[in-house]
Amino acid sequence: MKKSFFIFLFGIFSAFTVLAQDTIVKGSVLDGITGEPIPDVTITIEETSQTATTNALGEFSFTTKVPLGEQVLKVEKLNYVTKRYPIVVNEGKTVDISGMTLDFDPGSESDQFTISLSDDELNDDTSGADNISGLLSSSQDIFQRTAAFEFSSSFFRVRGLDSDNGSVLINGIEMNKLYNGRPQWSNWGGLNDVVRNQELTSGLTPSAYNFGGVLGTTNINTRASNYRSGGRLTYSSSNRSYTNRLMASYASGLVEGGWAYTIMLGRRWGNEGFQDASLYDSNSFFASVEKKINDKHSINFTSIYAPNRRGKSSPNTQEVYDLKGIKYNEYWGYLDGEKRNSRIKEVEEPILMLNHYWDINSKTSLNTNIGYQFGKLGNSRLDYAAGRNPSPAYYQNLPSYFLADNDGPDYAGAYVAEQEFLNNGQINWVDIIDANLNASIDGLGAYALYEDRVDDKQLTINSILSTEFNENVSLNASLNYKKLKSENFAEVIDLLGASGYSNVDSFDGFQYDFQNPDRIIEEGDKFKYNYNLEANIISGYANALFKYNKIDFYVSGSITKTDYQREGLYQNEANIELDNLGNVISDNSSGKGKKLDFTGFGAKAGFTYKITGKHLLDVNAGYITRAPSLRNTYSNSRSNHDVIGIVNGVNVTGKEITEEKISSVDASYIFRSSIVKAKLTGFYTKIEDANEVSFYYADGVGGFESQNGTLQTNEFVSEVLQGIDKKHIGFELGIEAQVTPTIKLKGVASIGQYTYDNNPNFYLTSDSQVATFGDGTANLKDYKIAGGPQRAASIGFEYRDPAYWWFGATANFFSNAYVDVSPITRTSSFYLDPTDGLPLNDYDPAIARELLKQEEFDSYMVVNLIGGKSWRIGDKYIGFFASVGNLLDKQYKTGGFEQARNANYTELREDVSNPKRRFGPKYWYGRGTNYFVNVYLRF
Repeated sequence: MKKSFFIFLFGIFSAFTVLAQDTIVKGSVLDGITGEPIPDVTITIEETSQTATTNALGEFSFTTKVPLGEQVLKVEKLNYVTKRYPIVVNEGKTVDISGMTLDFDPGSESDQFTISLSDDELNDDTSGADNISGLLSSSQDIFQRTAAFEFSSSFFRVRGLDSDNGSVLINGIEMNKLYNGRPQWSNWGGLNDVVRNQELTSGLTPSAYNFGGVLGTTNINTRASNYRSGGRLTYSSSNRSYTNRLMASYASGLVEGGWAYTIMLGRRWGNEGFQDASLYDSNSFFASVEKKINDKHSINFTSIYAPNRRGKSSPNTQEVYDLKGIKYNEYWGYLDGEKRNSRIKEVEEPILMLNHYWDINSKTSLNTNIGYQFGKLGNSRLDYAAGRNPSPAYYQNLPSYFLADNDGPDYAGAYVAEQEFLNNGQINWVDIIDANLNASIDGLGAYALYEDRVDDKQLTINSILSTEFNENVSLNASLNYKKLKSENFAEVIDLLGASGYSNVDSFDGFQYDFQNPDRIIEEGDKFKYNYNLEANIISGYANALFKYNKIDFYVSGSITKTDYQREGLYQNEANIELDNLGNVISDNSSGKGKKLDFTGFGAKAGFTYKITGKHLLDVNAGYITRAPSLRNTYSNSRSNHDVIGIVNGVNVTGKEITEEKISSVDASYIFRSSIVKAKLTGFYTKIEDANEVSFYYADGVGGFESQNGTLQTNEFVSEVLQGIDKKHIGFELGIEAQVTPTIKLKGVASIGQYTYDNNPNFYLTSDSQVATFGDGTANLKDYKIAGGPQRAASIGFEYRDPAYWWFGATANFFSNAYVDVSPITRTSSFYLDPTDGLPLNDYDPAIARELLKQEEFDSYMVVNLIGGKSWRIGDKYIGFFASVGNLLDKQYKTGGFEQARNANYTELREDVSNPKRRFGPKYWYGRGTNYFVNVYLRF
């Protein structure tokens, strides 16, 4: 009886096995040299839209039904040579194609070295480059690659959007700064070999790690076991940002006992790059250690330390460039025979993170991360509280000042000024030190070199869940907590020969620190301002993905709770109120200010419809509300607690600060065949209720007068725009064709129109003073948003010889770039007399329109060359790579801004009519012909 029963069960199970049997295609991919498994390889069944990705063991399988008959598997991964494998699929049979190999592509080194220069360009505040939004990493999307490598030197912004609209993560931990929302790429600069393992999503496409922004997500994976075992030595030379670079890295791979480690050391240095006196001094250290506890659990520790110092370069008026050339930099002068730059940016912010990976089962994983970042960010500058402006390009030192004399052009004075500027147009450090040594007022210096410091301590904890319910449905979700304490202060770093320095505002006589009046400052002391900013962020998101034969789609949602609080450590006299006895009766400066709370929501959805295997339609739409950045929340956090719209407790705009709103939609047509890949995308993004705060010294031109207040001359003022709406609309095209096995043609185009879409609230404030103008708005609607060209195109080719040498050339075209307009000039006070509020007597609307017309920069073309050669010696590679940028030495403007000087019709008309403008816009120019050379050994 028992025997018959077991035979019956065996028959039942056998029948179910036969009925359940289905066609399966699976396999694995190995490194062609080392034999190690390669993760994240994309396997595509050509002529279909079906893809699979290898796991950490290099294995893959197709979970959806595979077409029968003869098929071709396309096996590809960035930095490897793409291969195609023919297979035959029979019904009900398993096709196991394990052991496929991919060979490392030495030509891919070119991308790595280009990236190393692009990320350098992001960290010079004075160039505007820190706000570029290009994805500075290679991807298989031709448009993204071109935007990163070819367009970055022109500070092109993808879809015209700032970099705070994209997320950069390391091991699932977001690295965007809470101060301005942008990633600080220099925190891991010079570590190219170990930050190349990246997972990219573009636009609203969902990420497995976070909700992301409208520019997508880049996650850098530094898990030690994911690095190819072996090492690399690299030397580079360039005249762009640095002149020399050395890098060394080694990865063990997963060894006996379940351990893996990866280490890297790097150094970049140079006395100056393309701009005069733009010194570069950077060291980079990286270590990642992983312990695989068992098949389910693994722990990884990563440390990154990349201290760097960079000399900044100045924006200049066209008059200055005409006299001194595009390499001119006003921030430096000779001291003891060496060039000394007064504007140094120094970043020293180590990153520590601990990551736990838990494979709960074959379908579900949980990744828990703890990250801690601390250190300092400093920007130095000269303070001249009791001295004359030391800038050699100060407007009173230039010929235009004398040519605009009220009594008629002073040609003699202009000639003298021209010759002096041509011969001695740099900071005179000797005169500054002499002035301090001979100071007669209590021996206090007239000048000091100080640093604006930000010392951050940030803790991040998150947990990311990924699960696959079945072959069609998967889910990603995460919970995140982030806590920041940011210490902000000014610190004297060099008294320049003086015995001390005053902590009193020399312009109005107010004490910066009222509780410690008339304090004498020494080197290393804090002064001017001292406060903390605290932030707490709790967020969560969930993303469901659905994959079927004809359509894939997703739905994502997120919620974020953010709170900010300012704590003043100085009692700023200009921001307190005293009674007749000198007692403080109100204080808007010291202690803790009001806690600000924001709630952000996000929702997005999209689908990919597979018309055929070659033709696809991809559509994404999303709506996001988010807290403003810390920078754009407080109008002048150095002095007081005021938030946007509030001055000393009074709402000056009638509008409360609120979350930004972003609506975005894009639609793409995608074509892909074995020869041609193409993607055409149309996009529309609307940003509402954004804020912008700008800071500058209003010196030398009198007070800012308005109907509602006056700010005195020589004050540090905040320019506030509240409730800005922006509209970004355009098209992107990317196409590449492998016309022969060795020749690839490529073309990219971006055509956009990025404009202000309303007239936001506008005011100026300094300490507790405020000035509003006209009706309190800036007439910015329909002005173009500055920030790189709004139209860009690239055509080029690559030749890759089977003998491992390659050559490529691109011609890049840029147009529709605009100067950043001055909002104060676009207020109604431009044509109103502040004494009676009536239009100026000599006002001519036709002339005004011409004066207020936004400057459009000339279009230009930049030609770049790239090439290299590598040699394989056993299991080692020796390689050489070189590139030449701007081969034709084209001079072009990459950006600029109008000066907030001539804020009314009469003054601006007079300035424009002068032989040379005194207060014309200031510009940045791109680099002329430049080069980069690299040699490496990979073993």
